[in-house]
Amino acid sequence: MESSLFVRRPSFSSPSFIPLRSHQNLDSTPKILPFSKACSRKRLLLSTQLRAMLESSVDLTTPVDASVNPRVSSLKPSKTMAITDHATALVQAGVPVIRLAAGEPDFDTPAAIAEAGINAIREGHTRYTPNAGTLELRKAICHKLEEENGLSYSPDQILVSNGAKQSIMQAVLAVCSPGDEVLIPAPYWVSYPEMARLADADPVILPTNISDNFLLNPDLLASKINENSRLLILCSPSNPTGSVYPRKLLEEIADIVRKHPRLLVLSDEMYEHIIYPPAKHTSFASLPGMWERTLTVNGFSKAFAMTGWRLGYLACPKHFLAACGKIQSQSTSGASSISQKAGLAALGLGYAGGEAVSVMVRAFQERRDFLVKSFGELDGVKISEPQGAFYLFIDFSSYYGSEVEGFGSIKDSESLCRFLLDKGQVALVPGDAFGDDKCVRISYAASLSTLQEAVKKIKEAMVLLKPPVAV
Repeated sequence: MESSLFVRRPSFSSPSFIPLRSHQNLDSTPKILPFSKACSRKRLLLSTQLRAMLESSVDLTTPVDASVNPRVSSLKPSKTMAITDHATALVQAGVPVIRLAAGEPDFDTPAAIAEAGINAIREGHTRYTPNAGTLELRKAICHKLEEENGLSYSPDQILVSNGAKQSIMQAVLAVCSPGDEVLIPAPYWVSYPEMARLADADPVILPTNISDNFLLNPDLLASKINENSRLLILCSPSNPTGSVYPRKLLEEIADIVRKHPRLLVLSDEMYEHIIYPPAKHTSFASLPGMWERTLTVNGFSKAFAMTGWRLGYLACPKHFLAACGKIQSQSTSGASSISQKAGLAALGLGYAGGEAVSVMVRAFQERRDFLVKSFGELDGVKISEPQGAFYLFIDFSSYYGSEVEGFGSIKDSESLCRFLLDKGQVALVPGDAFGDDKCVRISYAASLSTLQEAVKKIKEAMVLLKPPVAV
């Protein structure tokens, strides 16, 4: 018999055993142990040896490196989303909060659009589409841009994305390099500066005044441009102010941009169809010499009440679009095939969305008129009447410094919004989230009856405040 361990395989016809020969006495008779006990002894030995090895080589108390990318650390979370989530949680807890924070139409998606999405599922259009979007949708977008905006694009200059927000983010990442500057008029949409930071670019904020309807002063723009200026972001109609840039002012801005070869313009035209006469929308790329340096972003969420469908698009020269397409191909790939069928139906409703969109716009205008009149009755309040979108950006700063028993001091837009949520049970967004701490944003994408109740609650809460300064 060999002097090494001898293991005999168990058989079904005899008791299971493993004979083991002692290393200390090789000539002794092998000791027979039951199979289960032998395995237990062997597992215990291996477990003890493995634990000893781990403890000798690894300090189990060493903490995990929990650091994240410094670019992410520098980002501010969206206050709009935070307040919306907080208000929703209060409602779910039984608190009757009126939510006027989110920019989401209260209308249902028009029936023809919804039916197109349903049919897309029934007909089996549930697979991946090309990264840039289906050819039929990109052709329809080209037709829309030609007919409504006076812009000529081919399908290979259109990139369909999972919402306009993605389109903007990819555009910023594609054209900005570390150290570049992104010029952003304030008040601004909350995500613009954070997108610049994600691209390792520097946001340069250009303040505007309520007395100028929150429109960018061309002289201020000219004074801020330097060799690092890479991108100017314009949003018209504006979120959060509802301001609409008249063509003459855009032409003055274009004259300045034209003098700086590195400077590009991102034109966010998401609210173009939600506009109130006599205001008119002008696409920046339609101005002389601006097509080559403009990245135009639009989508379906606001005008067509399709927020949950997540569908937007970018139109720009092919070399910029190719860069954006690379980013999309390595992140989300193409947008939902079902949403794209619905988007095609939306563009088929007629010029500017046809009657379906007109009905919503008329309702928004009625709500705007009610809010402007109602808040105009409050002492110390300044209002710039919105010409588009569905937001009212109100200057309440004359009330800062007020003391409220049981609450504390109203010192800024955030404390005012906390006060109105606490005492009035109405959720608004503080203006500091948009770069103007004097104001708060009210979304009137809610029914007129809801807005009437909200105004009543806000006015009742404001009685507790008195403007501490002369107005």
